[in-house]
Amino acid sequence: MTVRSQAKTQILVVDDDPRIRQMLQRYFEQEGYKVTCAANGKEMRSALGAANFDIVLLDLVLPDQDGIDLAREIRSGSNVPIMILTGREDVVDCVVGLEVGADDYVVKPFHLREVHARLKSILRRYKASPNPISNGEDVLVFEGWQLDRDKRKLLNPESIEIELSTGEFEMLDAFVRNAGRVLSRDMLMDLTRHRERDAFDRSIDTQISRLRRKIEIDPARPELIKSVRSVGYVFTAKPGRVPAVERDR
Repeated sequence: MTVRSQAKTQILVVDDDPRIRQMLQRYFEQEGYKVTCAANGKEMRSALGAANFDIVLLDLVLPDQDGIDLAREIRSGSNVPIMILTGREDVVDCVVGLEVGADDYVVKPFHLREVHARLKSILRRYKASPNPISNGEDVLVFEGWQLDRDKRKLLNPESIEIELSTGEFEMLDAFVRNAGRVLSRDMLMDLTRHRERDAFDRSIDTQISRLRRKIEIDPARPELIKSVRSVGYVFTAKPGRVPAVERDR
């Protein structure tokens, strides 16, 4: 039975195995999604240039280019959510995928219902993040940086936009809104809607490592996001808020 409420959600499946492409396309189209398939990096680029997708399901092993490189390429020019599909057993590959900007991963062979659940979780987080905070004050500022929660943008002190993945945006948003408060990994999982993940998932540390490389002067000696030994992390800057009406002047 087609789910009409999901009819406009567009998925791009990038995998060189025609059986997997057909399986995913058949399943998600039955669930009401619009699915486009690509067998390699060249076809992926063509598809991305022809349509706006809500999420990309990306295999790590492709005939013409490594999936990690493709994920990095996508993230360099777009914030579209990326879910990695991998048959590699080494978790390092999955961690590297998260480090270059992917939002989640599943290991083959996978259950379609698990892929669907993870996909819905990513899309919920992505759609929830742009919501402005109360009273129209949708821009948070700290140390010269501006985090626009409505437009999902981060501007550095020189007003240059810094690209953030869905997970990075949620992580920074959680830190800024809880500045000065020590947050455990468990708390961060709740604040960033990662509760669906396994309890021992280290993606929180990966997201923070990526964030530090983007907002810290020296990521090896972080001043904004500090580690609290045996507890978690704390955001040290004192944020302020800029009303949207003032921001647009």
